[in-house]
Amino acid sequence: MINKNLIKVVSIFLLEICFAHGAISQVSEVWQADQGDGTYLNPILHADYSDPDVVRVGGDFYMTASSFNAVPGLPILHSKDLANWKLIGHALQSLPPEDHFSKPQHGNGVWAPAIRYHEGEYYIYWGDPDFGIFVVKTKDPSGPWEAPILVEAGKGLIDPCPLWDEDGKAYLSHAYAGSRAGIKSILVVKPMNWEGTKTLGSGKLVFDGHESHPTVEGTKFYKRNGFYYIFAPAGGVSTGWQLILKSKSPYGPYEEHIALAQGNTEINGPHQGAWVDLENGDDWFIHFQDKDAYGRIAHLQPMVWNGDWPTIGEDIEGQGTGQPVMRHKKPNIGKEYAVATPLDSDEFDGDDIGLQWQWHANPKATWAFPNPSKSQLRLFTDRIPDDAKNLWGVPNLLLQKFPAEEFVTTTSLTFTPNEKLIEEKVGLVVMGMSYGYIGLESQKDGIYLHYVKCIDAENGKPEEKKVIKKLDGNQVQLRVIVGKDAVCEFSYSEDGSKFTKINDTFKATPGKWIGAKVGLFALRNSQINDSGYVDIDWFRFGKRVD
Repeated sequence: MINKNLIKVVSIFLLEICFAHGAISQVSEVWQADQGDGTYLNPILHADYSDPDVVRVGGDFYMTASSFNAVPGLPILHSKDLANWKLIGHALQSLPPEDHFSKPQHGNGVWAPAIRYHEGEYYIYWGDPDFGIFVVKTKDPSGPWEAPILVEAGKGLIDPCPLWDEDGKAYLSHAYAGSRAGIKSILVVKPMNWEGTKTLGSGKLVFDGHESHPTVEGTKFYKRNGFYYIFAPAGGVSTGWQLILKSKSPYGPYEEHIALAQGNTEINGPHQGAWVDLENGDDWFIHFQDKDAYGRIAHLQPMVWNGDWPTIGEDIEGQGTGQPVMRHKKPNIGKEYAVATPLDSDEFDGDDIGLQWQWHANPKATWAFPNPSKSQLRLFTDRIPDDAKNLWGVPNLLLQKFPAEEFVTTTSLTFTPNEKLIEEKVGLVVMGMSYGYIGLESQKDGIYLHYVKCIDAENGKPEEKKVIKKLDGNQVQLRVIVGKDAVCEFSYSEDGSKFTKINDTFKATPGKWIGAKVGLFALRNSQINDSGYVDIDWFRFGKRVD
C-alpha cells in the first residue's frame, strides 16, 4: 500500500531542494497548456492577459494584451503553434503622458489593443480612455518600438482596430467608454490615413447594441471574401458573448450573429479576442475568461466557417453558436514545438529586470538595479507619496501576474536599512483592491517581521499590522501559498529550511480591471540624502503541495 504521508514528505523535500539550489526550469512549474500528447488544455495562459489580440506573420504568431497602468506596457508574446507562448518584450517602456503616469492610475492607461502587420511593419493601436487613441509600430516585434503617436485625441475612445483595404483606403473601428464619453454600447468606423497615424473624420455609427447587445465593445476589424467583419464582445466582461457583425460596406449596414457563448460550460463570458487563420487554412480564436482574482485568462478555441458566418468552439445545438472546449487537439502547423510558457521564477542573473515584472507606474531609474555578478536584484527604498493612504497609492511595487490557480511563491532577501532612517520596510506582497504582505521593518533597536492586511485599500482603508517577531539578523525567506479561490497563506524562514506559517489567511482580490499580482516592495516614510536597500537573491514559483 502506498504511504500517502511519505509521498507528501518526499514531495515537500524535493520542492525545497529545487528552491534551495535554483533548479528552476525556463518552463513554468505551475501551468503548462501543452499536454505533451498532441493536445492542449485551456486556458493556454492561466494569467491576466486581458483583451488578447493576435496577428500571424508567416509561421509566427504575436500576441498583445491590455496592460492598463502597469509599466512596461503592451506585452508582446510569441508562439509557433498558438498553444505555447513566450513573453518576448513590451511595446511601451513608459506610458504617455509621462508625468501623469508617474503616479498609479489604477484601471487607466492601455485598454484593449489591436496588433496588425502592414507593409512590413507591426502596428499596435490602443485606446486610453482619458487621452484618446494611440499607435506604436516597429519592424521587429521583440523591439524596440517607436514612440507612441496620438491618432485621435478625445475622452472615452476605446478598443480601436485598423483595417487597410485593397482599394488603398484605411479605416479605424472603435467603441466608447461610458465613464468618459457619457455613452456606450455603440460602435463606429472612421476613415484613416494610409500611414495609420490619423483619423480623417467623425465616421459613422455602424452598430447600436442598446437593445440586444448591451456593452458591445472590443472591436476587431477584418475582411473576408468581400465581406467586412467586426468581431465585438457584448453582454459584459464576466457574463458576455462573442458577437460577429458582417456587411458588404465598412460603414454598414451590418448583420449580426453570436459565434460563441458560455453554453453548458463553466467558462463564463467567453469573448473579446482574436481570429487567427493558419497557413493551411484552419481558423482559431483566442479569447479571455474573467476569473476574478486571477484576472482575464486566455483560452484557445477551434473556429469554422459555415458559409459567411463563423462558429467558435463546439457547436452543440447546430445553430452556429459554439461553446468553449476545455481540451482539444493542437493546431496543425506541420510540426511539433517544445513546451513554452511565459517566465515566472527569476534568479536575477541577467543585466535587466525580467520581462515578467511590471511597476505600478512609470518607474524612477533609482528604484531597482540588477547585479548579475551576484545574481541579485537590489531595490532601494523610496519615499511613500504624501497622499498615499496605503500601498494602493504607491508606484514602486514590482509585481507580476498570478501564473496559475494554485502555486507557491518563495523569495530570499537580505535587508540593509539606512541607520539614519526608521520604519523602512520591504517585503512580499499579494496586491489587489485589498492586499496582504509579509515584510521586514526597521526600528531603532533592530529589524522586525510584520504581517499586514489591508481590506478595501482602493477606498483608502488603513492597514491592519501584526508584529510577528524581532529578527536575529537581516536575512530571511518569505513565502506565500496561493490555493483555490485565491486564498493566501504567508510564512517565513530564518534558516532557509523550516517555514513558520502566519496564523491567518488572506483572500486575494482583483485590482482595477486586472487580476491580483504578487511581488516585492521597498519603502520608507521620510526623505534624506540616501536610502536603505534590499537584495533579492531569487523569486521562485512552484507547485503547491498539500
